[in-house]
Amino acid sequence: MDTFNQSHTAMAARRLPMLDLDAFDLDVLPEPLIDEGILRRGVALPLRQRGNRLFAAVADPSDLEALDDLQQSAGLVVEPVLVEADKLKAVIEALRQSRRAEGRLEGFGAALGGSLENLGSGVLAVEPEADEADETLDASGANDAPIVRFVNQVLLDAADGGVSDIHFEPFETAYRIRFRTDGLLAEVAKPPRSLGRRLAARLKVMAELDIAERRVPQDGRIKIRLSKSRTLDLRVNTLPTLWGEKVVLRILDPASASLGLDALGFEADQKALFTDALERPEGMILVTGPTGSGKTVTLYTALNRLNTPERNIATAEDPVEINLAGINQVNVNPKVGLDFAVALRAFLRQDPDVLMVGEIRDLTTAEIAVKAAQTGHLVLSTLHTNSAAETLTRMRNIGIAAFNLATSVRLIIAQRLARRLCEDCKMPFAATADALLRQGFGPELINRGGQLFQARQEGCPACRKGYKGRIGIYEVVRVTPSIASLVMAGGSSLQLAEEARRQGFMDLRTACLAKVAEGCTSLVEANRITGTGDGG
Repeated sequence: MDTFNQSHTAMAARRLPMLDLDAFDLDVLPEPLIDEGILRRGVALPLRQRGNRLFAAVADPSDLEALDDLQQSAGLVVEPVLVEADKLKAVIEALRQSRRAEGRLEGFGAALGGSLENLGSGVLAVEPEADEADETLDASGANDAPIVRFVNQVLLDAADGGVSDIHFEPFETAYRIRFRTDGLLAEVAKPPRSLGRRLAARLKVMAELDIAERRVPQDGRIKIRLSKSRTLDLRVNTLPTLWGEKVVLRILDPASASLGLDALGFEADQKALFTDALERPEGMILVTGPTGSGKTVTLYTALNRLNTPERNIATAEDPVEINLAGINQVNVNPKVGLDFAVALRAFLRQDPDVLMVGEIRDLTTAEIAVKAAQTGHLVLSTLHTNSAAETLTRMRNIGIAAFNLATSVRLIIAQRLARRLCEDCKMPFAATADALLRQGFGPELINRGGQLFQARQEGCPACRKGYKGRIGIYEVVRVTPSIASLVMAGGSSLQLAEEARRQGFMDLRTACLAKVAEGCTSLVEANRITGTGDGG
């Protein structure tokens, strides 16, 4: 009879529990009770503490000396649990490798912004809001586990660097962390692959997600305080991939929505159109563009402008990204029957003045929003379309009657985000008038006679590759009587776009070239955002 079967018989006689380590979640091991000496001896492994009892995995329950040593070091009553010797050995070796990998995080912390032993220098602690979590996260705590301090440093570095998204990504033989800055992803660290599960578990703990569930995606939030006056919200999403859980954090900075319309980058006439539409008591304003084009910030900035004690404002969002004091915000949840349409119907029974719908996705939502805009309410929403003209035809294709569309929509804003040239290192750029004409510059832009600039490829200490920050590029179109007539006549998106240009509304390409002429961005960036004027 082999050792396991002998132990199995002995344990059965004593009526003690047995466990398959393959089915045990190793992320919940009591780490503080597992010292290097225990791992080095390799005969017992603490599994879980319950009060003054410590359940420990053993392959040989007759090894009373090992159990006594563990009881003495832990100061707890040890309850042995039988496991297979080869599985116990494999788990202990994996833990030792993980501990060694954690030690190597010091080098990665230095690459991210300083030694992990000195993270507190000049940086306040990162800590959750008192009413949202009991745990305090301190990036400078010398007693914190390296994995905790490493994650805190990643978050601090991202917050200080103007990062919009953080990607934690496992692969077959590697692990990487990437930051999305100014719209582009870049790798910032490659911690040991063996730490992938623990990094994901740490982030899931912070977001109050189920760390044992690794088979389905999960969504959560982390709220941290960077200073006495600045908090940072992070939206967390986990995704089970072939090689483990990928975790993406979207940074939602509440301050970005409180800077006002001037900070968004509207041209003067565009701002006037937007302001006029916001001051009207009824009608619909639609903000359009691809994911990551800044639609949410535009909407929140508008809501902040409208947010006065005299107005009742309600929003339906999926999810709520930034908390706005004084505004009734609702997280839609289709799983329980609370979708955009249901929320809108409820809003209309709540005596609203202003309604914001996160996105118009279907005919039912569109019909309710249009009806609200026609009956004395200001309605703001978004669509995923490329231009103002396409927005009108999309709404018509969804099923909205042309007459209702033409009489409810007041303003359409199509937008993109372009990288802003670094003011410290941007370089002059020369081009002939013919070359500019081929790119789409109109005579009015060429005749400004201003200096054009390009990015310094290597950048400077103040920026990243010649760019620093982003600026909004907008097409703002008011639905005039002639455009409304064209909508009711069934005009195509090309016809609507041509009519908008004829009336003097800048399209996205022209608006982007205006930012080039002003020295805000480069022609290379304009072509990346909106395409070239000559097809090249």
